Amino acid sequence: MERCPPSSLAAACAVPQDRRMEHHVYFWLKDEFKNEVGGARMEAALTELVKSPNISKAHWGKPAATEVRPVTDHSWDYGISFHFDTLEAHEKYQKADPIHDAFSGGHREMWAKVLVMDLA
Repeated sequence: MERCPPSSLAAACAVPQDRRMEHHVYFWLKDEFKNEVGGARMEAALTELVKSPNISKAHWGKPAATEVRPVTDHSWDYGISFHFDTLEAHEKYQKADPIHDAFSGGHREMWAKVLVMDLA
């Protein structure tokens, strides 16, 4: 199955498909952080996290206001979608990235639950 888009976005396929990956993480905040101050802290932390040089493309946000359906989950508070050009860049992000280390080490007390889903 062809996963690369046609001509207009072909540059996105310059990296071989078996080397790229996406990293999706969903955060549920603890009740004591579900307020304006906690939200501002989380958003500032996410804004810093996306500055990691290991990430090739980044987006973070809150659940979209889509229709409630049996297959949708709007229960999380914040989510990230990061693209890495290689698996090695992802590994470096996980194991040797001071920006990622500051994010996870400095804010994990805010999270009741974290769910990671990686896509090759």
